[in-house]
Amino acid sequence: MDLSGKSAIVTGAGRGLGRAYALAMAAAGASVVVNDADAEAAAKVAAEAEAAGGRAVAAPGAVGSAATAEMLAETALESFGRLDGLVTNAGVLRDRILWKMSDEDFDAVVDVHLRGTFTCVRAAVRRMRSQGEGGRIIVVGSPAGQRGNVGQTNYSAAKAAIVGMARTWAAECARDRIAVNAVIPVAATAMTRTIPVFEPYARAWEEEGRPLPAWLRAGAGFGVPEDVAALPVFLMSDAAAAITGQAVGLGGDRLSLWSHPQETVAACRDGGWTADGIASVWPHVFGPRAETVGVPAVEAPQEGS
Repeated sequence: MDLSGKSAIVTGAGRGLGRAYALAMAAAGASVVVNDADAEAAAKVAAEAEAAGGRAVAAPGAVGSAATAEMLAETALESFGRLDGLVTNAGVLRDRILWKMSDEDFDAVVDVHLRGTFTCVRAAVRRMRSQGEGGRIIVVGSPAGQRGNVGQTNYSAAKAAIVGMARTWAAECARDRIAVNAVIPVAATAMTRTIPVFEPYARAWEEEGRPLPAWLRAGAGFGVPEDVAALPVFLMSDAAAAITGQAVGLGGDRLSLWSHPQETVAACRDGGWTADGIASVWPHVFGPRAETVGVPAVEAPQEGS
């Protein structure tokens, strides 16, 4: 993929998935605004991109406020003369079970993930519309937002809302040829190390350089950040010009397309429904089609299997 002549902002690019996205885009020829709340980390990744032959500039700041979003958009224009893409990767975790989650825990996660996505996309789309040449918005969701996850009320809510906003924005921005898609990544990062089933494998990869097992890469779609980096590059490319409003998953060896929420079964009754009427049909019409909740558990295969 050749992204030469394009410029993009990547938020939360100081480490993990954001770093992988920024470096992959730079390697493909894009000029990249590297954002992170950690100024030193942002500068380091920008230097890595430059050393690899790309163009990059660090733009530190915590996302959430309109001021930071405007600063990032203006940095792209001032540094590269245009803005073609945005990847809203920045995020934080404040995991707590519902009855132990404080207002501060909830607000911190929603402010960075949800408000940060909203303000950054709004600022970027305004510039893209002014340029009149289209653009690409790539927001970052999570399996937790698609299915829910214990201890992540704040994170699941924000990630689900981000995908909902992406669908709305895809419709709103279509006339301006601005494609909007969500990436649903699964990779060994500081965030996924909080998930018990992934933690030992993520730790072994980070601390010992041990490769992730094939069953985990394919079966659970769990890989390393660099595995996911190809997806934003593709979505920024000319090959993806017609793709919009989609939630696309990538992790390890597994590429997937998530469905939109939709009715799976329905029943009608003349004159409407009573509570007793609902009770009478639920067991045989709706019960068998009830959805599961939570990120599915993954178990290692038994030896010899």
